[in-house]
Amino acid sequence: MSLAIFDLDNTLLSIDSDHAWGEFLLEQGAVDAKAYREANERFMADYDAGTLDIDAFLAVALKPLADNTPEQLAAWHQQFMAAKVEPGILPRAEELIARHRTQGDTLLIITATNRFITDPIAERLGIDHLIAVEPEVADGRYTGRVSGTPSFREGKITRLNEWLESRSDTLDDAWFYSDSHNDLALLEMVDNPVAVDPDDTLRQIARERGWRIISLRE
Repeated sequence: MSLAIFDLDNTLLSIDSDHAWGEFLLEQGAVDAKAYREANERFMADYDAGTLDIDAFLAVALKPLADNTPEQLAAWHQQFMAAKVEPGILPRAEELIARHRTQGDTLLIITATNRFITDPIAERLGIDHLIAVEPEVADGRYTGRVSGTPSFREGKITRLNEWLESRSDTLDDAWFYSDSHNDLALLEMVDNPVAVDPDDTLRQIARERGWRIISLRE
């Protein structure tokens, strides 16, 4: 039995759930349309380029959580799952998850998207363990701030090591599936790195290093 680690956005999903949540909020009229759309697109481009300022991004991304009640957020998320997430779940990704589950592997999603967005997605995929950006909560409301280290780039390694310290799992013969060069540091740590529908940078690196390259798209 091994640890099977999965990136979420554009790996197990055909969408970026963080970006899609931003688009959903725009459709609901929940945010300032012009400013939020510009920021959403700018941050997505920065992520693709490997230049994302995670703190600046999270200041914008977590603000709607602080600006709305838990009840409103829960109602929106239910709609978001049906409208955006469910169509983005890849059947081949579910088959991959099922193969690791059948082998008795421990399944873990590690993502730079926040837990509010991703916890229901992990539950839908049947994956019990999730490392995500943790939005701070005080008195039952989101504050708009981050709790702990954001699970982004090298922060994913920090958070994974913290998670491993509390468990008997190790990285021996571990797998990590990702689409993004932003996850290069973690891909280099595991015995079985797999590039999934990778961006151009990761595809080139994977070819040079002889890593597996797969597609989960139809």
